[in-house]
Amino acid sequence: MIDRISGSSSLGQQVQQTMQASTGTFGDLLRQRMEQLGTEQQTTPTVEFSKHAQQRAEERGIEMTDDLMSQLAYSVGKAQEKGAKNILVLDAGRAFIVNVPQNRVITAISQDEMRDNVFTNIDGAVLLK
Repeated sequence: MIDRISGSSSLGQQVQQTMQASTGTFGDLLRQRMEQLGTEQQTTPTVEFSKHAQQRAEERGIEMTDDLMSQLAYSVGKAQEKGAKNILVLDAGRAFIVNVPQNRVITAISQDEMRDNVFTNIDGAVLLK
């Protein structure tokens, strides 16, 4: 029994050396996993437009480009980090009310309609570049 344990310890050392050679040290593995987790957390959510928001965007001449969609998705991601539920996403020419938990644009507003308008039922705002 003692022989088996001492015999297996040399085998265990070989396995450990092989694992270290092929995968690196524990620190390397930890660093890789932390980078993976960081990358996973930084993925931005996809944003959808409600039927109402699509209609409003069309009526108001707001074009839904890939750049706009990525900006909205980024805004939702930032709002999620802060725990916001409904946000106003705003730039110089347009505004959007977004339901953060559902990743859904509720309405779209043009620059002309923003004047003298009061935005209610929001708990955050994100200013676009």
